[in-house]
Amino acid sequence: MKKRLLSAVMASAMVLSLAACGGAKTETTAAETTAEKKEETTTAGTTAAETAEAAGGTLIVGFDQDFPPMGFVGGNGEYTGFDLDLAKEVASRLGLEYKAQPIAWDSKDMELESGNIDCIWNGFTITGREDDYTWTTPYMANKQVFVVANDSDIKSQADLAGKVVEVQADSSAEAALKENQDLANTFGQLLTTPDYNTAFMDLEQGAVDAVAMDVIVAGYQIKQRNADFKILDDSLSEEEYGVGFKKGNTELRDKVQGALEEMAADGTLAKISDEWFGEDVTTIGK
Repeated sequence: MKKRLLSAVMASAMVLSLAACGGAKTETTAAETTAEKKEETTTAGTTAAETAEAAGGTLIVGFDQDFPPMGFVGGNGEYTGFDLDLAKEVASRLGLEYKAQPIAWDSKDMELESGNIDCIWNGFTITGREDDYTWTTPYMANKQVFVVANDSDIKSQADLAGKVVEVQADSSAEAALKENQDLANTFGQLLTTPDYNTAFMDLEQGAVDAVAMDVIVAGYQIKQRNADFKILDDSLSEEEYGVGFKKGNTELRDKVQGALEEMAADGTLAKISDEWFGEDVTTIGK
C-alpha cells in the first residue's frame, strides 16, 4: 500500500514538474518575443532617424535680416525676401525642413564653419570669394553702385572726391573699394555700418554723401522708401550671386543646384522673381 502511495506521489510530482517547466518555457518565449519586437521597433526607429539624417533633415539658411529684398523682417514680423522664398521652395522640393537663421554678416564664416547654418543665401556675391566656399552656379547678376541724394552735386564717381561714403561692413561693396584704392583714396572719409537700413537713414539725414551697395538692393530700397535718391550710372563693379556652402560640402550643394535648375525649367524661378522685381532677373538656364 505504501509503495502504491509513494508511486502515486512521485507521479504527481513529475506531472507538476513538467507543467512548471512547460509554463516557464511559455513565459520565456513570450518575454523573448516582446524583446524581439522591441528590438525590431528600435531598429526601425533608428533606420528612420538615419534616413532623416542622411536626407539632411533641415536646411538652415544663414541671411542678413536687414538686406531687403533678399532677406529681411516683413511687416508681419516674419522673415521674408526673394532669396528666402527661393530657399523655402528648394527645401520643399528636397523634402527638408526650411529654417531661416538671421546672422551678423561679418560673422557669417564662423556661423558656417561651426555648423550653425548650412549655407549663406542672401545676395551673396561669388566674385572675389570663388575659392572660399563651395558654390552653386550663379542665379542672378548684380553690380555695385553708389547711391546719392537727387539734389546732390555728385553726378559721377569722379565727384566723390572729398565726400563721405558709407558701406556695409564685410560687404561686396567694401571689397570692391579695397580693390579700387585709387577711387577710395579720393574720398574724404569711408565709413562702415552694420546694415544698409542704417546707411540709408544716414544718407537721408545728410550724415553721409553717398552709399556704396548692391544695385538690386538699392533699387528696391529707393522704391519702397519712396526716397529722393538716385543711382549713379557708372558702377563700381559687376558680379554674380550664388548660394555659398562650407568648403567641400558638394553633396548639399549638388542637391540645391538640382532643385534650382528644376525651378528654372518649370518657371518657378521666374515666377518668384516677377513677384519681387516685376521681371525675371534670374540667370540659371539662360
